[in-house]
Amino acid sequence: MNLTVAPTGVEMKVLKIKGKDDQQRFLNNLGFVEGSSVTVISEHDGDLIVKVKESRVAIGKDLAKRIIVSA
Repeated sequence: MNLTVAPTGVEMKVLKIKGKDDQQRFLNNLGFVEGSSVTVISEHDGDLIVKVKESRVAIGKDLAKRIIVSA
């Protein structure tokens, strides 16, 4: 599933980052790398605040759709 449909408050594991090279690089720099854990803190109109690598990051729904996660 992609990050936009992940349940709030549940730690998930990043399986894959989809998209163009520059989008993948941007998300990797934020801490979204394969194998890392991510937790959705809150959601508003599809935009997310997530916890990744002990930091809180806000991302838009278009980028969140590119992050594939599993429980």
